[in-house]
Amino acid sequence: MSSHTCSARSFAWLVARGPFQERNEKAGLMITAGVAMAVLLLCGSGNAGAQAPAETQARLRNAPVLLPVAAEPTVSFRIAFTVGSQDDPVGKEGLAYLTGTLLAEGATATHPYAEILKLLFPMAAEYDVRVDKEVTTFSGRVHKDNLDAYASLLLDAVMQPAFAEADFVRIKQRTIDYLAKTLRYTSDEELGKAALYNAVLAGTPYGHLNVGTVEGLKAISLDDVRAFYRAHFTRDTAILALGGGYDDKLVERMQRSLAQLPAATPAAVPAPQVKAIAGRQVVLVKKPGSATAISFGFPLPLRRGSREFFALWVANSWLGEHRNSSSHLYQVIREARGMNYGDYSYIEIFPEGGRREFPPTGVPRRAQLFEVWVRPVPNAQAQFALRAAIREVEKLAAAGLSEEEFKLTRDFVTKYSLHFAETTFDRLGYALDDRFYGVGAPGDLAAFRDIVPTLTRDEVNAAIRKYIKPTAMVIAIVSEDADKLAEALTSDAPSPITYATPKPPEVLEEDKAIQAYPLHITRDAIRIVPVEQMFAK
Repeated sequence: MSSHTCSARSFAWLVARGPFQERNEKAGLMITAGVAMAVLLLCGSGNAGAQAPAETQARLRNAPVLLPVAAEPTVSFRIAFTVGSQDDPVGKEGLAYLTGTLLAEGATATHPYAEILKLLFPMAAEYDVRVDKEVTTFSGRVHKDNLDAYASLLLDAVMQPAFAEADFVRIKQRTIDYLAKTLRYTSDEELGKAALYNAVLAGTPYGHLNVGTVEGLKAISLDDVRAFYRAHFTRDTAILALGGGYDDKLVERMQRSLAQLPAATPAAVPAPQVKAIAGRQVVLVKKPGSATAISFGFPLPLRRGSREFFALWVANSWLGEHRNSSSHLYQVIREARGMNYGDYSYIEIFPEGGRREFPPTGVPRRAQLFEVWVRPVPNAQAQFALRAAIREVEKLAAAGLSEEEFKLTRDFVTKYSLHFAETTFDRLGYALDDRFYGVGAPGDLAAFRDIVPTLTRDEVNAAIRKYIKPTAMVIAIVSEDADKLAEALTSDAPSPITYATPKPPEVLEEDKAIQAYPLHITRDAIRIVPVEQMFAK
């Protein structure tokens, strides 16, 4: 490859990772044209590149993502690198996370970390990092009055890390403690979701949590971090994104600075090949507690950018829109029966669900799951709750949405999506994700408003029939009654429910169907794991 062409890894980010096979002809042409334009910006023409100085060529390898808002008093920053937990070496799971976190929460060649915090405080600003499967993104926002000082600190963090031993020890131990203590013992809901992801994605580069494993983290040295940084945090893998009230001088400064990163193109990681699930597989995490957390799901071979994606989004919104009391699962399990706090479903990864209302950015992936979260219910109601949730998913798969359900939900999603990115900072995140998925202009956010209102019920129900296959799934359950629950699931005997308060006759009548609903789970499909063994290796 000549010196003025884009790197293989950068080109893969725009093209190979875009799910063109899933788009219809019209959408495919639109997005292909958008990607072609992005590639032209990214790589430059052959003649122009050949004539440019070496530093300029490096700056142009990844075109910046720019969202100028001249009147805005703040500037939003994102610097993404195409490296994530999928790049962790075997036996050192967590290396990408430690490296990214050490950059964001460690000393630089210029300042100790405590001094960095003191400098950021009067700016009312900070910068942080998200390390996901495919990308690592540094982000922050600052008022224009503090722009120069803030940009210097951010660039130093990314480009001149000190890799101080004390910072490394602190972050490494904190991460081990998170896996061994916090995740295992403080949130059954998060524990169950993590167990689900590890089980469904086992054997793939996605098969461990972003933060790694206890054994993997313990095996990582500071020299490993330094080497990983040199290999993966390069100008070939970096993409700059700016939004708000910046000017061309800032773009030039950031691009010129990032051009000083080493020129290296890490080998691309193949897309995860998720294994097919045979029937219903159950992971029972045995952990003391008075409540049972339930998650279940299966691989979803669908990505952003196609009408099918938006059609399935509408269906999923009807079934279990995150933190929305009008969604169906919420109505059946919480509203009618008062069993728990909430019940939701997803067609894209949704981290930090307990702390956010709208979908996150910075977590683009080539492999997604359809998943359902049943927030913790009393132990005695666990089997009933599982039956109720799976029954509703199976009913949706069999019958789809009625005309009334479809119209109400389509209108809701059209309007609700307006809230997905209400700030320039959030819109910048979507714009970076568009780059990953190969979604061309006007982008995923605009597509919600352009495509969703034009969807038909037939399209939505066709997407349901094609992608919602609840006969094969992984079910992850966190319960102190793991052994008892394993026997109950195997026997499939009725699991009647009792209530502390009276329920309407129609609810009690439906309970008769739910309590005997067949789950078709065999004993050899159930695995019981003591909580202390979770995420060990």
